[in-house]
Amino acid sequence: MDTTTKATALLGLRLRLGEDVEVPDATSKIIITRYNMVPEHIPGAGYDGPWSSYASHAHDKHSLIDVIRVGFPIGTIQNLIDSGRLSMVEIDRVVLPRKTLANRKKIGTLTAEQSDRLLRVARVIAAAEETFGSPQKADIWLRRPSAALDDEAPLDLLDTEEGAREVESLLTRIAHGISA
Repeated sequence: MDTTTKATALLGLRLRLGEDVEVPDATSKIIITRYNMVPEHIPGAGYDGPWSSYASHAHDKHSLIDVIRVGFPIGTIQNLIDSGRLSMVEIDRVVLPRKTLANRKKIGTLTAEQSDRLLRVARVIAAAEETFGSPQKADIWLRRPSAALDDEAPLDLLDTEEGAREVESLLTRIAHGISA
């Protein structure tokens, strides 16, 4: 299983090419193709407001990109918190501020940029867990300042794409036994 697949699983999304993408508490679905996104109501699901969550049909390799563009359901953040991988303070610092999160809860979805940021953080967490062999060891490493990262904790660098790349590069070096 690749890191992106693991990251989507951490967020509570199930994404496999040619299969449905399931999001917890799905009450509507979006059929996603490369060129269109058609919202549909799932009969009997009690849906009566903005999309709070959805399931989608993955028709091609760009499905995750399409889901990001639509915006992840707000529940994906709660999945990371419930799993113990991030605290609310860390979400506030590297994904989106609490006040913005409160506003997005009213809408039910994250923006494309927020979804992309959240996936980036989840992808790095998944890579750390794979590199160190357990969520607990990854948790310690992500929060401990590293000389290889100018004495910053890897988690603190995930608020930018460039910082995330540095952390991913370091994880790759560690995984391959190259001196970090």
